[in-house]
Amino acid sequence: MNLEQTLAAIRTGPQGPRIAAVFDFGAVVDGFERPRLYRRMFQRGATATATLLGGIRNGLTDGEYSRFLQQASFALAGQREQDLDELGGKLFKSTIYGHLYPEAWQLIRTHEAAGHTVLLTSALTRFQVTPAAAALGIRHVLYTPMATVDGMLTGYAEGKTLWRNGKADAVRAFATAHDIDLTQSYAYTDGVSDLPLLSLTGHPTAVNPDRKLTVAATERRWPTLTFRPRRAPSPADYVRTIAAFVALLGGAFTGVLSKSYTRQRRKMADALMEYGTGATLKVLGVRLRVTSGAEFAHSPRPAVFLFNHQSQFDVIIVPKVLDGGVTGIGKKELTKNPIFGPLMRFVGVTFIDRSSSTKARASLEPVVRTLRDGLSIAVSPEGTRSYTPEVGPFKKGAFHIAHQAGVPVIPVVIRNAGEISWRNSMIARKGTVDVALLPPIDVSGWDPADMGAEVEKVRQLYLETLLNWPDTVSERGGVAR
Repeated sequence: MNLEQTLAAIRTGPQGPRIAAVFDFGAVVDGFERPRLYRRMFQRGATATATLLGGIRNGLTDGEYSRFLQQASFALAGQREQDLDELGGKLFKSTIYGHLYPEAWQLIRTHEAAGHTVLLTSALTRFQVTPAAAALGIRHVLYTPMATVDGMLTGYAEGKTLWRNGKADAVRAFATAHDIDLTQSYAYTDGVSDLPLLSLTGHPTAVNPDRKLTVAATERRWPTLTFRPRRAPSPADYVRTIAAFVALLGGAFTGVLSKSYTRQRRKMADALMEYGTGATLKVLGVRLRVTSGAEFAHSPRPAVFLFNHQSQFDVIIVPKVLDGGVTGIGKKELTKNPIFGPLMRFVGVTFIDRSSSTKARASLEPVVRTLRDGLSIAVSPEGTRSYTPEVGPFKKGAFHIAHQAGVPVIPVVIRNAGEISWRNSMIARKGTVDVALLPPIDVSGWDPADMGAEVEKVRQLYLETLLNWPDTVSERGGVAR
């Protein structure tokens, strides 16, 4: 089965919390290649960092898992639980998040929409698993607990590890405690060691299976899914990105020069964005596909365009899609960026100080005047980039601005930007970014003192669009792979 068939089967299958969707950790994160230094450190047992990262690999064999436990007995012994929880969070934000499968996120959200109980399992420790579970919005997590004395790890597992039958037993116990019908439930995993777990459920699926699991799934006629591994940037990506920044500056200069005869800053700013974004995308090898709602990029105007935010390159993508007549709102820290800072100042971006809500509100007052003067605004209501395709909580500032200025908000839903460039990276890869513009939303009737429910409805539109992507396609800018 392909992913679309799987999602369709979930939507039309049994619904409700008595149905579980059990994801093994290997089905949500790829077994990424660690630098050689980390591999050597993992082998020697040098640090907790090397041990936690070194244990994350797909299709673990019995021998590899035994070595991980042995390594943990040396590297984690004497460490404080609190320190390891913090280390696990840092490793997720620095390394692991970029290797989460977007396809797994889509599966998880589809199961949730069906009312299913989603469960993440792993034979690894909580320090490796729970940060990813939190980012994916998974409440229920099973992992191998580590023994402690007075908050300090002994280095050894407490009780039975969640390996092979141990994991199946833990899921069975969870099902009993939560009144789960395993015969109607789903399981996703990548390794043959999880055959006992897969055999528990009525809908087992092998995800990027290892060789032995592929054979077992074929014999049992279990479906398999193939998710594309998240690769780290290659040397060619670095070279192409550097060239793209040069192209951005060259395109921006060309754009300003092309309209300098008008002596009108707005026309020069629009040309800067047109030439600069076009040159950047072309050099990067990034294609933009506007799959629906292209007409809303130009009408009605002015408007507050809201975009979900996962990549540093959203500041290139959004202006290219909206095609002029728009400026933005950015955090004050962006003024220190040597490339984007000066360009954003020239096109009239309003920078807000997020150190306090009072300063933030005061810095937004000129934005209302900008809208009333006829210039549109593009802003991310999340306020920060997300680690997964998940759309974070929306701040209300953009909606208050639209309400005060008497203009609509127009959702701009971006898909795949986080795969082109990871959240914390300035390096981009070739690829395609999909964009859908949704119909304008009139906020004039909203109560400024109580708009929380209305704002959440808008956020849900993003999630629904990402899970049920529009079919019609038109292309704007960029180049094919």
